[in-house]
Amino acid sequence: MYQCVATNPFGTIVSREAQLQFAYLENFKTRTRSTVSVRQGQGMVLLCGPPPHSGELTYAWIFNEYPSFVHQDSRRFVSQETGNLYIAKVETSDVGNYTCVVTNTVTNSKVLGPPTPLVLRNDGVMGEYEPKIEVQFPETVPSAKGTTVKLECFALGNPVPTISWRRADGKQLPRKARRHRSSGLLEIPNFQQEDAGLYECVAENVRGKNVARGQLTFYAQPSWTQQISDVHAAIEERVSWECRASGRPKPSYRWLKDGEPLQPQGRLQLEQGSLTIPNVSLSDAGMYQCVAENRHGVIFASAELSVIAIGPDFSKTLLKKLTLVKVGGEVIIECKPKASPRPTYSWKKGKDILRENERITVLDDGSLRIINVTKSDAGSYTCVATNHFGTASSTGSLVVKDPTRVMVSPFSMDVTVGESIVLPCQVSHDHSLDIVFTWSFNGHLIDFEKDGDHFERVGGQDSAGDLMIRSIQLKHAGKYVCMVQTSVDKLSAAADLIVRGPPGPPEAVTIEEVTESTAQLSWRPGADNHSPITMYVVQARTPFSVGWQAVSTVPEIIDGRTFTATVVGLNPWVEYEFRVVAANLIGIGEPSSPSEKRRTEEALPEVTPANVSGGGGSKSELVITWETVPEELQNGGGFGYVVAFRPLGTVSWMQTVVASPDAARYVFRNESLPPFSPYEVKVGVYNNKGEGSFSPVTVVYSAEEEPTRAPTTVLARSISASDVEVSWAPPWENQHKGRIQGYEVRCWRHDEKEENAKRIRTVGNQTSTKVSNLRGNALYHLAVRAYNTAGTGPSSAAVNVTTKKPPPSQPPGNIVWNSSDSKIILNWDQVKALDNESEVRGYKVLYRWNRESSTSVIETNKTSVELSLPFDEDYIIEIKPFSDGGDGSSSEQIRIPKISNAYARGSGSSTSSACTLSALSTIMISLTARSSL
Repeated sequence: MYQCVATNPFGTIVSREAQLQFAYLENFKTRTRSTVSVRQGQGMVLLCGPPPHSGELTYAWIFNEYPSFVHQDSRRFVSQETGNLYIAKVETSDVGNYTCVVTNTVTNSKVLGPPTPLVLRNDGVMGEYEPKIEVQFPETVPSAKGTTVKLECFALGNPVPTISWRRADGKQLPRKARRHRSSGLLEIPNFQQEDAGLYECVAENVRGKNVARGQLTFYAQPSWTQQISDVHAAIEERVSWECRASGRPKPSYRWLKDGEPLQPQGRLQLEQGSLTIPNVSLSDAGMYQCVAENRHGVIFASAELSVIAIGPDFSKTLLKKLTLVKVGGEVIIECKPKASPRPTYSWKKGKDILRENERITVLDDGSLRIINVTKSDAGSYTCVATNHFGTASSTGSLVVKDPTRVMVSPFSMDVTVGESIVLPCQVSHDHSLDIVFTWSFNGHLIDFEKDGDHFERVGGQDSAGDLMIRSIQLKHAGKYVCMVQTSVDKLSAAADLIVRGPPGPPEAVTIEEVTESTAQLSWRPGADNHSPITMYVVQARTPFSVGWQAVSTVPEIIDGRTFTATVVGLNPWVEYEFRVVAANLIGIGEPSSPSEKRRTEEALPEVTPANVSGGGGSKSELVITWETVPEELQNGGGFGYVVAFRPLGTVSWMQTVVASPDAARYVFRNESLPPFSPYEVKVGVYNNKGEGSFSPVTVVYSAEEEPTRAPTTVLARSISASDVEVSWAPPWENQHKGRIQGYEVRCWRHDEKEENAKRIRTVGNQTSTKVSNLRGNALYHLAVRAYNTAGTGPSSAAVNVTTKKPPPSQPPGNIVWNSSDSKIILNWDQVKALDNESEVRGYKVLYRWNRESSTSVIETNKTSVELSLPFDEDYIIEIKPFSDGGDGSSSEQIRIPKISNAYARGSGSSTSSACTLSALSTIMISLTARSSL
């Protein structure tokens, strides 16, 4: 065992003890071992018997020759506790020589034991038998905190037993627990208090099972939770140390001074982890150690005690040079020199010794106390401190000032929400002293920056600290205190502010009783906020309402002394919740919290479906439609509709029930139903309480048949590159059935599928239409069919039409304009159409005032035009060709500016504008131009 001892002039400390051991591993003593003979199917144990050693060992077994080691599995197990090899059920492949290999983990040296031969007996095979546990962990396994705990368990048996692990206390195995190889080893890393408990190993096969149990107990070495630290103490001071450590079992404590044990004797007081010295002396100085230990470990904590012995010293604790106090007040002048041991004290005023009396007292700590101060107490004061090591003194001055007095105090007020007031606070004080005003509200200081929206300090002079409260709210009611402070005194004055406002929310709104159309309510009044409540208003909300709505009550007007009311005019079978709002002369308050939700009782339905109509549908159908009755008007559960109908002019009604409250349609089917025949129809309602009334009777027509004949004489012609006009004749009246409501034209390109055709519908008797947005110079197919509400009829034979070639893509170029005697002459190059474009038939000249949006158009088959333009304005001109395929591309816009001289001349092109024109009242076109607006 080794221990380190450290010493210097301040004392001695010792370290914890350490043990030094040397690891070794000797050789096996015997050189041969007897042959082991077993039956096939029998269990077997080969003993290792390690030689003398020191240090931890690990074990393995060689089978026959190195390096063939025994592989551990569910049938074979090597115990790292004993080194023995266990075979649960011997097989023929196990016959051979076995050698135990022992390794010292410290020195890493290995020794091999003598080989043990294993042979099979020839007197039969072992039968099946229940598991027998050969490797078993101890009944109690002490386990240290943070260590890895290993439990071994292995059984012999036929068949080979399975090994499983569990906790006997019913808790789950720790998630961190690991099972190795055949489950014969359970490993629990980082062992903690919660891992302790009773563990079980279960070995089981078809012949039975066996159980081994063991208790894992938790222990921990001591660990500091509170250590000691150095102390510098004056002579005769009291010194206390306390150290605390955790551990399991609970640690015990002992103390050392300069490496030697301390005993509780004389002035020393030792109790568990505490050490107390009531009156320190110089001999107590030294190094102290607290030792905490249990059977698993020991720890040390060290600290120095230094004892100081000095005469009085004021160098760092001088008396205050100037002490201020008010007349009639109290003052304490502190005297705290550094001294060891504690000195005695005396005081002087000026040069005279100060005598104690009923007003003047020297306190135990040396401070001087003066009460009921007068002007004559002003002057210089000296504290004199003396001990065995010397005397020292310090001097300071006492200045006496006139007291501060409140001249105008804040006074209690009664105000209304929204008003503004000023609470006064004015004082008289010694003007040589700085004065500070602060205000508190209900015990909390007012932050004038944060709460500046409502609070402001006003006054304008150093003797006034008035408080303005703007736009007062209910939350501003309470106690306001003005606090005045100078360097010699402080005082305060308080006032209560009562704020009157709208009432607070009523409380405990309760639904006492409900009927099909009423609800009995009660509530408790809320705060009246200092203004009596004059009336209450009841509001209701349902899943179908938009927010809260006022409702009718009995009594109609609820006064402030009434706390019950009956709500009337409610809808049956609707879930309601209610709230109450109070009002007084100041205003309307916040609403109460909502009541519970309650549903009114059921009643017969009263509202009938609206907009009963119908018609259409498929052949042999009568379609009847209506608007559903809203849920809040259904008056009860089990709501549905009764649909009644009869042919117009007959007496008997046919009826059917539609049980769904969401239904809005009924279809009656009958093959004998004549098409497009009038029926009288009405729709009634019912619910769990019975049937309600029917809607007014209306006439609905049965479904008509779709047209049976196709339109005739279908013609189509191309009117441009993108437009085709199609016309047809209606089917012969006496050759088809079904009313015709219009026609449907289908158009598709030759390279497209017919089902993707463009569809255009006409209404009524129209027998022609235009199909637009087609591709130029393309072959199209068109077909026409009639339709009505029942559907579409047969299609006509398709006709073919080819759209015209597209218009010229090239715009007019090289445009030149000239002006002469108030005329404008425009010239441009002829546009040549490409092979796949329509031939140019002429040109369109478009012009407008610069400030107007409407455009005038002139057509010509020439490449020039002469214009006389009215009005004194700028003009914008464009030119484009036209053909059978439509209008071609337009030129860029040309701007021609107005003229300022009737005889001005000029010229320009499409890229320049250089002349002005005089305004005339006519337009003249040269050559053979045509006018078109």
